[in-house]
Amino acid sequence: MTSFDQAGSAPRPQSLMLTFFGVHTLGRDVALSGGSLIEVLGQAGITEDAVRSTLTRMVKRGLLERHRRGRKTYFGPTERATRVLRDGHDRIWHTGAVNRDWDGTWTLVGFSLPEAWRRERHDLRSRLVWNGFGPLQSGLWVAAGAVDVPEVVAGLGLDAHLRVFQGAAAAGPTDARTVLRTAFAVESIAKGYETFLARWSADEEETDPANALVRQLLLHTDWLEQVRQDPHLPAEHLPEDWPAADAEERFHALARRFEEPARREAASALDVIPVAGSSA
Repeated sequence: MTSFDQAGSAPRPQSLMLTFFGVHTLGRDVALSGGSLIEVLGQAGITEDAVRSTLTRMVKRGLLERHRRGRKTYFGPTERATRVLRDGHDRIWHTGAVNRDWDGTWTLVGFSLPEAWRRERHDLRSRLVWNGFGPLQSGLWVAAGAVDVPEVVAGLGLDAHLRVFQGAAAAGPTDARTVLRTAFAVESIAKGYETFLARWSADEEETDPANALVRQLLLHTDWLEQVRQDPHLPAEHLPEDWPAADAEERFHALARRFEEPARREAASALDVIPVAGSSA
């Protein structure tokens, strides 16, 4: 079976857990039994203790909520987790990995926070990275396209410390390729896609694979990791051999191949109950 270990890195239990909920509960208003999660994630190489501790941690972080039915405990995504799952779904299936529609606009965010505000600085940078920003220089971050920054930083309480601009870069020292090379790890992003292609090449010819449920879980987790690391840079300013399009085509082919056998496995393997809606 394809495994992250073949490339020297293993998926984090929480990443696998979120992927699993995203594929099998998003839009359904259901919760999964702890036993089901232990069984499926165990096939992906995650120990029972690791699954239990991850579930407990995700409940404490407000990502999952418990539902008890008799002696069984079920877990479903909270509204907060559902927003995260929907964002991941949209990035995979709607935004895509290749940005062919850039209009030349850049969004810049400048900030200066007190030295003691380490947590606030970490939270802000995490939000910026997640939304396609890279550090252009100290205290100045940039993203390709028009980004709704108030939405990005909502709830952080840092509005008074931010300066936001949108516009086009001048020619010469601030041309688009220079901005990309300065603010973003372009080579590292490309390497991620190349690694994805190499990792999943062995599954390309299989039509109805065994262990499709776990393969689907690993595939989607791996691809979402690539998408999260990619700030959706304008394709016209990237190298001609940029591997994102080939990697996305491979993902789509395998996702289609795994979908039906994984659905059948899930129908027989998962202990599911309906719960009050968090999918809307």
